[in-house]
Amino acid sequence: MAYSGKFRPSFPKKYKGDPTNIIYRSLWELKFMKYCDLNENILQWASEEIIIPYVSPVDGRYHRYFPDFYVRATSNSGIKNYIIEIKPLRQVEEPKVQKKKTKKYINEVVTYAVNQAKWDAAKNYCADRKWEFKVLTEKDLKL
Repeated sequence: MAYSGKFRPSFPKKYKGDPTNIIYRSLWELKFMKYCDLNENILQWASEEIIIPYVSPVDGRYHRYFPDFYVRATSNSGIKNYIIEIKPLRQVEEPKVQKKKTKKYINEVVTYAVNQAKWDAAKNYCADRKWEFKVLTEKDLKL
């Protein structure tokens, strides 16, 4: 099975955006799409349909962040809106400091810093709208 492709929802009316052009970039995203599509508590969802500006710590310039998912769902406390990012646990945790600064280590540090900047911007975006921002890993997805 490919790690990327097009997802065809069973309930296209729930999708906010073009339901004929839903792209997954990992099997984890595909699993979450199926969950959103089939879960009756999810009223509406979207994939990479929201754009959040952020300042990159690498170049100090504005970039555009497309969070993986927007979800509108019913909960015990009413209807809630979420922005969901799906990442491997290793990209969520700060890299352990290493004596030898290998190319791999430098890339991990840069990825972590850029993700933190994106996620801080997403948290502010959500706070302004009374939404919630969550990062889900393979542990959350039970993989």
